[in-house]
Amino acid sequence: MRVVIAEDLALLRDGLARLLRDSGFDVVAAVGDGEALLEAVDVHRPDVCVIDVRLPPGYHDEGVRAALEARRRVPGLPVLILSQYVEQLYAVELLSDSRGGVGYLLKDRVSDVADFVGAVRRVAAGGSALDPEAVARLLLPGGPEDPLGSLTRRERQVLALMAEGRSNVAIADRLGVSGSAVEKHIHAIFEGLGLEPSEHDHRRVRAVVAYLAG
Repeated sequence: MRVVIAEDLALLRDGLARLLRDSGFDVVAAVGDGEALLEAVDVHRPDVCVIDVRLPPGYHDEGVRAALEARRRVPGLPVLILSQYVEQLYAVELLSDSRGGVGYLLKDRVSDVADFVGAVRRVAAGGSALDPEAVARLLLPGGPEDPLGSLTRRERQVLALMAEGRSNVAIADRLGVSGSAVEKHIHAIFEGLGLEPSEHDHRRVRAVVAYLAG
């Protein structure tokens, strides 16, 4: 599996490259800014990109803008964003793409190698990976228009685990319930959000996006 890394801090960039290579990935490029990322994507057509949300020259949103541009150039290109802080706008914009293959992790999670590598693999396979702490902050109940208002506490827990990219089996194991119970909760979530079945949209991703947007 071929990976392109975009991280401006040389020490972290080299560490990510070494970690991924040790885990069986082929790191075809490790660059320090958004322009170099796009050049690497054009040349290597990687299976997944790992990108710092803030890159030179402005250290604001260059990384996420480069990620979105990369996905425009290579439709559906899997991207995993690394961030120092939870920034709702970035998570929503990325996850709003119903094609999947997106992730948003806090940099602290990189120290847990198994979780980080698992997140890279999930994103590369077209799934999603959202940091548990980010989920907890982004899914806080809001005002009267809060889309969470129609869900039960258990349904919110299921949705949070869905946002982390967990399968139904993993959700059942985490919550100590049956697989059929998880399926019922997910069906209730879709109904609560008014998400009708569609041939073109991924309802799990749409459900997460709807809550992040709220």
